[in-house]
Amino acid sequence: MSNENDLMKLYSQRILALAAEIPHTGRLDAPQASVKKRSPLCGSTVTVDVDVEDGKVSRYAADVKACALGQASASVVGSAAIGRTSAEINKARDELKAMLRDGAEAPSAPFEGLEALLPAREYKNRHASIMLTLDALSEAVAEAEAAQTV
Repeated sequence: MSNENDLMKLYSQRILALAAEIPHTGRLDAPQASVKKRSPLCGSTVTVDVDVEDGKVSRYAADVKACALGQASASVVGSAAIGRTSAEINKARDELKAMLRDGAEAPSAPFEGLEALLPAREYKNRHASIMLTLDALSEAVAEAEAAQTV
C-alpha cells in the first residue's frame, strides 16, 4: 500500500503540529479589509482580516476551515504576517506557488516554515488549499492600502 505510505508522509508530524497551532485565529473587530477565499476542489475556506499602518500589516486574524495542509500553511503565514509589507507577502505567495508547481525552493524568511509543505508538490489537488491564506492575505493588504489612498 504505497499510496497509504505516501499519505502518511504527506501528513507528517510537523504538518500536523503546525495545523494544531494556528496563531491569530478568529476575526478582527472592524478590520480595514477582509477577504474570504475558497478552494473549489476541496471546499476549504480561509477568511483573512487585516489592518495596515505605515505600509505594514498591523493587525491580522484568520478564520481557517481547511484540511491539515491548508491549516499548516495558515499557521506559518499567521506567525509571519504582522509587520510584513505587501511586497513581502506577494513575494512569499509567488515563492510558495513556484515551490508547489515548478519545483522551486521553499519561500524565504520569514515564511521559510512553508518548506514543511514540500511533500505536497506531488498532490496538485491540495495546492489550492495550501495557497488560500497567502492569496487572501495578499488581496486583503491590497484592499486595505487602496482604501487608505482614497
